[in-house]
This record gives sequence, C-alpha cells and structure tokens, in this order.
Amino acid sequence: MPPLDHATPKGDDSLLIVLRPDATDQDIDHIVGRLREIGADAHVSRGKTRTIIGAVGDRIRIQQLPWEAFPGVDRTVPVLKPFKFVSREFQAADSVVDVGGVEVGGGHVTVIAGPCAVEDREQLFSAASAVKKAGAAILRGDAFKPRTSPYSFQGLEERGLELLAEAREEFEMPFVAEVLDPRRVTLVSEYADMIRIGARNMANFTLLAEVGRQDKPVLLKRGMSATIEEWLHAAEYVYKEGNHQVVLCERGIRTFEDQTRNTLDIAAVPVLHRLSHLPVVVDPSHSGGRRDLVAPLTRAAVAVGADGVLIDVHPAPETALVDGAQAILPHEFEGLMDQVRALAAALGRDVIG
Repeated sequence: MPPLDHATPKGDDSLLIVLRPDATDQDIDHIVGRLREIGADAHVSRGKTRTIIGAVGDRIRIQQLPWEAFPGVDRTVPVLKPFKFVSREFQAADSVVDVGGVEVGGGHVTVIAGPCAVEDREQLFSAASAVKKAGAAILRGDAFKPRTSPYSFQGLEERGLELLAEAREEFEMPFVAEVLDPRRVTLVSEYADMIRIGARNMANFTLLAEVGRQDKPVLLKRGMSATIEEWLHAAEYVYKEGNHQVVLCERGIRTFEDQTRNTLDIAAVPVLHRLSHLPVVVDPSHSGGRRDLVAPLTRAAVAVGADGVLIDVHPAPETALVDGAQAILPHEFEGLMDQVRALAAALGRDVIG
C-alpha cells in the first residue's frame, strides 16, 4: 500500500469514501493510489465493521472520478465540516455504541453511576450494589485520578481496576474508567469495558490517538474551556484512528459564574445532535459540583434529549477521598431513577437498566 498521510483531513474540499465490508487491501491500495495520482491526500480509517478513506484536495478533480464504480466502494460522502468522520454529513443515522452489551444512543436513556474514585472494595461494592438495584446500566469508578494537588489521592491504579473487574462480575455491570497517560491505555483497556477521557485531557492529542487504536468504546468529556467544534475535533482524533465507538460527555464549562463548580451547557446536547451522529451524555455531578444540583440537572439532561447521564454515587460522601460534595447517597439515587423513568416515559423514551 502507498504510504498514507496520517494528518487529520483538513480544508473545505474533502470526500469520504466508504468501503463495503468485503473490500480488500488491493481495493484500498487502488483507491489510495488513484487519489495520489490526482494530487489528493488520503487517510485510511479502519473500523470494526467498515473502512473509510478520507480524500482531501481539489474538489473538482476528486469528485469527477466515479468512485462508486471502484471495486469495494459502497458510497461517497462530500463533507464541508472541518470535522469529517463524526459529522452528521458523513452519517445521517445516529450511532449506537455498545458498552459490554449495554447500548448508548438510539433513543434510549442510559444511566452510568457509581463512585467518582475507587477507594476500597467495601466502598465500591456498596455503591455498585445500590446503583444496580436502582436501575443503572453501567458502573463508573476511576482507578487513576487527575488532581490539582500532587499530594491529593491519585487513585488505586491497577488495584482499582482489579476491584472494578470484580464488581463487574458480581453485579453484572460493565464499567467505564478514566485513562490519563498514553502509556497506561493498554492497561486500562485490558480491564475496562469503556475508556474515559477526562476534561483535562480532551486536548491531549497523543492520548486521543492511542485510545483511537483500541478496541474499546470511548467516553470523551468536553474540556472545561473547549468550544463544541474543538470538542468534535477531539472526537475526530479518536474516530480517524479506527475506533468508531465514541460517546460525547458534556460536563460543564468554565464561566464567570461562581455558584457552581462549572456551568452546564445544556444547549450543547441538541446542538451536538444536529452537528454529529455520536451519542451525547451529560455529567450532572461535575457540572454543578453540588449534591443538591444533581437531580435538577439530570432532569434537564433527559428533557433536552441526552442519550444518558453519568452520576456520582457514594455510600458515605462525607468520607469520600474525591468529590464528596457532589456525590449523592444511594437512596437519593434510587429516587432520582424514578424521576428519570417518569420523565423519559413522558417523552416517549425508555431507560436502559
């Protein structure tokens, strides 16, 4: 195969060439070679179910060739957005991401819940039991924690992942865990059913590319000062490497307001649904940063059409080593789940649990 340009497709004149599942390496070589002959750049993204070739160059020269007559080609998609693969132009239908047998997207509301950080087995199993009983579908819990102070609790690392894997078996819940370092991506991928990129790492492009090479779904949080377009560019870094299982997570942005930890950009949900085919979930815990705000922000997320929510639940928030002020108690989560189901039903949606 000719050498490929591994830069992100850029510019206004681009075409995505979507290949059939039975396309061969020879088919791909032929298409890439033809693109190079006409002076266009080619980027190959190999996913689990399909391969996509991004062609960037002179629009007239690219579009005058009958790409759909080439062996192995299913269709072509002209894309004007600076983010290509994750755009609604590329794919009209909503993506549905499978997380250990649990769907995120497709019109459902998927609830992800658990402690912000794994502290010990008793704390994790108590929280996991409670959120499972109340109807959560996916367990959250981090083994690596990015902290402002280097002296704060940084997580249990691999021991935390081992405990999460035990909880998965005990409570039959897939789990999502954060990765901070490209050198730890393989380790986290070996344990977790879904990899989370936190707000501080949304623009860590080396980490995004490495996660894009994994065969695990990715939950990509919005950076605290990132625009929606910058966020979608971050998703593009993951998608273009071949990992097409990406879920976006709105977790609040930094504004002038000082009454909340962050400001939940609730409008981002419908805006993203217009711009992109990727599922969008909301983190009401990190958005408000206060226990009393979790329920109303959760209701707002469901009302505006979010594909799910990510909620911190701790059996004893006053003893939490991380973010105790925003964690709700198990009985509060149980009551909130009743509200989520009622609101979703009123909107003609169902809650996966």
